[in-house]
Amino acid sequence: MNQSEPRLPSAHRPEGRLQLRTAVPADAETVLAFWKEAAEGTSITDDVDGVTRLVTRDPEALILAEEDGILVGSVIAGYDGWRCSLYRLAVLPSRRRRGIAGALLEAAERRFLAAGGRRGDAMVLEDNERAHRAWAAAGYRREDHWRRWVKPFA
Repeated sequence: MNQSEPRLPSAHRPEGRLQLRTAVPADAETVLAFWKEAAEGTSITDDVDGVTRLVTRDPEALILAEEDGILVGSVIAGYDGWRCSLYRLAVLPSRRRRGIAGALLEAAERRFLAAGGRRGDAMVLEDNERAHRAWAAAGYRREDHWRRWVKPFA
């Protein structure tokens, strides 16, 4: 095992193959450490309070993938009753190309379908070519006629 790979708290350590579960507030620090290693870019909500607020407000939104007690993947599958939004699809570099991202997306899509969602929208960094290929391979397509407009409140 790579010493830098984030370890989950012992209460969340499954043994064996890939397991998916939703995050709990106690996972916030582990998730943040994981994103520093595995995700591209940062967000204004990349702090314990932001992650805790997400999983408290929508307990099914943050889906984690674990192998032998190690956090190896994540996706945020947010649904507000109108839009199915996907963020932070990330896999540890040492575990990529093993189907983890696909398993996370399948879980997110099942969540959306069960809630009545009709289409998934993914936030993908413009310069992340590797991510573009992964999303395309999963059946998503880029829509160039939309642009994201943001205004930080803090």
